[in-house]
Amino acid sequence: MADLRWPGDQLVLAAQRGDIDSLAALVAGSYPNVQRFAHSLCATPQDAEDAAQEALIILYRKIGMLRASGALASWMFRIVRNECLRRARTMLRNPPPPRDATAVESAEEEVLRRLEAERVAAAVAALPEDQRRVLVMRDLQGYSGRMTADALGLSTAAMKSRLHRARATVRSLLSATVPVGSGLEG
Repeated sequence: MADLRWPGDQLVLAAQRGDIDSLAALVAGSYPNVQRFAHSLCATPQDAEDAAQEALIILYRKIGMLRASGALASWMFRIVRNECLRRARTMLRNPPPPRDATAVESAEEEVLRRLEAERVAAAVAALPEDQRRVLVMRDLQGYSGRMTADALGLSTAAMKSRLHRARATVRSLLSATVPVGSGLEG
């Protein structure tokens, strides 16, 4: 299994001070996690790769804006989410012209998948920070329960409780909104 750890705080601090080697190592070390975020949020592998690359460029350019070195994962998740949402909106505004009936169905399905990904991303973003961090680490980054609890300074029971509340809240938010394409929207 791939290494799911984010680069350490010392590397982040060195990169923030302008150390080029540390910055390059930070970008390279963040890539697997950023790519996993993008693939879970974007509708197509191409958009995911583009969003991941864009997020790493933002990391490279704006690492000094990161307030707390331990917040790298949530900061990058927001950047990737915003980039995926931007790409979905662009796709909705400028859809590619369909070539035939099969292409029309495929394009429609792709737009619906992108809209659903946008709904999920918005639901995750709406979670309280403590629940969002647990959900991101467990469900998006693939950390084990023990690793997540340790990284967040929680007991395993507290981590499981927050994860349960986060998942229930996301399910509730998703069921409260009418899915696009259901025929029930206005």
